[in-house]
Parts: sequence; structure tokens; C-alpha cells
Amino acid sequence: MTQSHSLAPVVFALTLAFGAAAADAATIQITSRDPAGVGFNDPTPVAPVGGNPGTTLGEQRMNLYRHVADIWEQNLQSDVTITVNAGWEALTCSSTSAVLGSAGAWNAWHDFPNSQPNTWYPQALANKLAGVNLSAGIPDDGSGYGTVDIKTQFNINLGKTGCLDGTPFYLGYTGFDATKGVNFIETLLHELGHGLGFSVLSVNTSTGWRANADFSAYVQTGGVPSIWERYMYDNTIGKTWLDMTNDERKASAINPLKLAWNGPATVTGAALVLGAVPSIKITTPVPGASGFYDYNTASFGPVVVNPGAFGTLAVVPASASGAGCTTFDAATTAAVKGKIAIIDRGTCGFAVKTKNAQNAGAFGVIIANNVAGAAPGLGGADPTITIPAVSVSLDDGVKLKAAVAAAVKYGSRSVPGSVVSAFATDTSRRAGADSAGRPLLYTPNPLVGGSSVSHWDVSAFPNLLMEPNINNDLTTVLVPPKDLTVPLLKDLGW
Repeated sequence: MTQSHSLAPVVFALTLAFGAAAADAATIQITSRDPAGVGFNDPTPVAPVGGNPGTTLGEQRMNLYRHVADIWEQNLQSDVTITVNAGWEALTCSSTSAVLGSAGAWNAWHDFPNSQPNTWYPQALANKLAGVNLSAGIPDDGSGYGTVDIKTQFNINLGKTGCLDGTPFYLGYTGFDATKGVNFIETLLHELGHGLGFSVLSVNTSTGWRANADFSAYVQTGGVPSIWERYMYDNTIGKTWLDMTNDERKASAINPLKLAWNGPATVTGAALVLGAVPSIKITTPVPGASGFYDYNTASFGPVVVNPGAFGTLAVVPASASGAGCTTFDAATTAAVKGKIAIIDRGTCGFAVKTKNAQNAGAFGVIIANNVAGAAPGLGGADPTITIPAVSVSLDDGVKLKAAVAAAVKYGSRSVPGSVVSAFATDTSRRAGADSAGRPLLYTPNPLVGGSSVSHWDVSAFPNLLMEPNINNDLTTVLVPPKDLTVPLLKDLGW
């Protein structure tokens, strides 16, 4: 029986009973490591908001933690208390971007009663399967959280000057919209999901190496696989990660839209959750350019209405400061006014680009990815954005920009040809799944450390809680027909 601190990602899981019965619900215990007057102990007076009755900032923070823990308790079964250590700390941020927080399994175990042999498990799941607290009797390391299941930390400065200015965490339970701040209830649900097991846990995805038997290092040979690897199926080579070499795992982690989850509970649930592919339908006289283009949505601005009109496309040119990153010049403003601005990703935040386009009179924005893979979710926040923003893949962005340039010659002398867009669905495909209906994992190229393969792919529709971005259309329901988080955890052994 082996235990050690895990190296879990810190970013920002059968019988088809997707929810646990209330009588068998898990118990989650939250402890704070915040000092007096800080974080959960902040005495700043606040008004109750969105169903959260707290009257101090610290009280509201703990109320929301407890509310989220209650949601998780009703979705899990365990006879062993799940322990979470939580704190509010100063994390990296600037006026336009911020690390919101992170969470992960703080301890991991292998070769305990009722486990798969030679397989790493996060401690909360290991305790559930063993039926006992495996860290009981082990002395704390002096940190106060050395033996807990999950450790969390969130940005105490969010919304203050110099830290995503004016955009704090929204601490209500209900009625969220992008004008209220960062959706903390969904963010915390997501991060606790990682701590409960929604993570590859013991693989260095940049090398394919596994953690050794005491989790002190990643090793080229003799490493111990995690339970997660049994269900990661790569369509390119027809293997799970459990059966791959180091080099094959390394390649699979950056194999866009080809790595799927084959756990039976999740595959069954995906048929109930994932719908037809939401698309931008393009109509243009340019040969080969008309058709359906996959898109992803933004955490800011109005929710996209599908089906619905979008508009005529115009291209924002590249610049030394980054496309769309500064106030548009006169020529670009004239080109995008009343149109949908296509802007390349890079240099500055998605919300910054969108706000500059809005100020120039654009009716909407398409962010074209600058790396291979699916269209990315557009993170960020700006409550003053009133136009819709979506994203497309690198290849589709190149194709659309070329179509805009080519369309001109297909018009008349007085009216140039154009590329017109509308929101529609492609009913021939299931969004976020492979051809066998298996949900896809997030595998962009280049690798995103701590995020790749430990999230659902951003092509999923409707959006899922465990995608790498928190989207505005999420709910607090973690089971089909709304979400796939609990089915995946069931596949792992919950």
C-alpha cells in the first residue's frame, strides 16, 4: 500500500444509475487554511446575492463552497468522508488576465483493497473503494493539509485593480450572467471534479513517462499507470494509453480530435447529452467555401442564439501589436462596421479583441485559432461587451479569410461579392464525439501542460462542465441529459 503527494494538474470522471441515492450520499468536509481576517474570514460587509445569504465576504465564500460540496455529495457514494482543504491566496494576474485558482488530488494510492493492481488512484476514490481512510494515522507534514484528499486555492485579488480589473468572482448560487463577474459556482464544481479524479494524475504528458511507485519522479521505465489510462482510446493507433509506449502516449496527447473516452457509463451517457454539431453556415459564391464550420463560444458577451443570423464577414489584418489588440485604424473600422470581424488569436486576450471590434462598430467577432485542433473556448470577462464572439479552428480560419478575399470578384461593379454567415446545426454529426459515439478528450497541439487530456474537448455541445473553459450555458446538473462528469467518475470506480 503506497501513498504520496500527487502531481495532479492545477489549472484553472455498469449500472446506469448516474446519480447517487440520497441515503448513500458522500460527505465532504471543508477546512480553511486562511488566517484571521483573510479569505473565508474576511469581515467586509456585503449584501446577500443570488440565493447566498452571507452578509460578509468571507461568509459568502464559505457558503458557496458548502453549496458546491452539497451538489457533489448528492452525486457521489462513499462511506469515507472526503476532505477538502481550501484557501484564498494571491495568484498571478494582471488588469486583463488572471489565474482564477486551482485544485487537484493532493494524495494518491496504489495496490489497496478493491483496486486494480499496480494502478494509481486519487485518494478520495481510493478511500471509497477501500472503505477506509487510507491516510488515517499518517502524521501531517506540518502544512495542515498533508493528508487531505483535495487541496484548492483561489485568487483573493480577483476584480481588484491590477487583477482582472472590475471582474470579481460572482458568489451567488443562481441567476449568473457575464455582467456579474466570473462564475465561481461552475469554476469550483469544475476544480473539485479534478480533485475527485477527473485527471490523468500520474503521467507527464510532455514525455509520456509515468510516476514511479512512490510518486517521487516520472520515470522512463517501471512507472505506475493511473486508472484514467484504461479508458483513453486513441483512434489513430487503436490503443488505450494503458497499452501504449511512452512515445505513443506523448504523440496521443497532441493528437487533436482523435483521443476518446471509452468508459461504458460515459459512452452511454454521451448518446443522451451530446447533440448535433453547432455550426456557422457559410453562404458565398466562392467555390468550395460554402458549408458548415464548427465554432466554440465565449465566457463573455451575449449567449449565441442558434439557429440565427450572424452577418457578412470582414477580416481584421495582422499587425505588429497583434491582430485586434489595439484601437482599429480608420481603414479597419470601415471594413468591419456592421459586419462580423474575423480576428486571429494571439498576443492579447479574447475579450480585448472583441471590445475593440465592438468599438469599431462590428456586429460580432470570429476568433481564428493560431494552433492546430478544435475551435477553442474563449475565456475572459468584460461586462461591457454586447456583441457575440465565437471561435473557429486554425484551418477553418484560413479558409474563411481566403474566401473573404476571393469573394470580391464574384460581385457586380457596384456591389462586391461577400461571405455571409448564420448559426445552424450540422445534424450529420454528434458534437464532441468520435464516429463510434465516444466523447473526445482535449488534445490540442501544442500541448497545454496541466490541461491536455484531463478535460473534455472544446468541440462538445452542449458545453460540458469539465471542458478547459467555463462556459456561460452550464448548469449545476452533473449527469445526463445535461452533463457527463458523473458518468466518467462512475467509469473510474465512484
